[in-house]
Amino acid sequence: MEYKAQYQEYLLQATAALDAASARFLPEESEVCRAARYSLLGGGKRIRAILTLSVCDMLGGEMQAAAQFAAAVEMLHCYSLIHDDLPCMDNDDLRRGRPSCHKAFSESTAMLAGDVLLTEAFEVIANAPAAPQICVAAARALGAGAGSRGMVYGQELDLKYEALAATEEQLRLIHRNKTGALINAAVQMGAAAAGAAPQQCEILASYAYGLGLVFQIVDDVLDVTSTPEQLGKPIGSDSENGKTTFVTLYGVDGAMALAQKLNEQICSDLQQHFGAKAAFLQQLAQQLLVRKN
Repeated sequence: MEYKAQYQEYLLQATAALDAASARFLPEESEVCRAARYSLLGGGKRIRAILTLSVCDMLGGEMQAAAQFAAAVEMLHCYSLIHDDLPCMDNDDLRRGRPSCHKAFSESTAMLAGDVLLTEAFEVIANAPAAPQICVAAARALGAGAGSRGMVYGQELDLKYEALAATEEQLRLIHRNKTGALINAAVQMGAAAAGAAPQQCEILASYAYGLGLVFQIVDDVLDVTSTPEQLGKPIGSDSENGKTTFVTLYGVDGAMALAQKLNEQICSDLQQHFGAKAAFLQQLAQQLLVRKN
């Protein structure tokens, strides 16, 4: 299938799974759940969900289970965005082109909306139509990618280095955890739905962490070259806060050259191990490299 058509098909599957999960686990009569739905269903690239679905598809796995895993990783990702935007964190008023959750509702409601999305993500996994061991593997992957050995640790490091100049090694460690770990969780959940072998999971982890680093480098570049209208969120906050970024270290051109080199490596590794089956994942990486939002 041609890339754009395949992307749209995965996006439709992810959107349908999110709608179903929201209807089942986020009741409309709850103000907190309305706030959660506002953020969860308010658009976005759905990259993590698409990774879960496309990896499962590449490996010939069970797509119904993968769809629920994809919904779960998007729910958890959305919780992190709601909390990131809060005044005690990044203090951003705009997300995906409209008011952040705490601006549309209230700070306390937004906090609880993030909490409910985090919690319900694991209930969605537990109710997936798959063997118990597959659901356990998916839950393990999501927990590892989101918690003290993944995204939350990366956020802790990110806060620490707001007041300190970071080296490239420290910057890579921040973003391996803050961004790469949840992308790897999405990939590993797709692999779990397909019953992937350990060696396949290791190869996919290298791709995921590389993709996460490229994603962050491009984010750093867009923060100084884009507009709020294009990104759907504020720009320039990194420089205003004195944070070290890949643009700080290399400049715009140097950062993009590094991202291109990393992208070529992860796509080459996928081709070597999965051949033509990896075409969608390779093209997705290329599209993320040249994205404008």
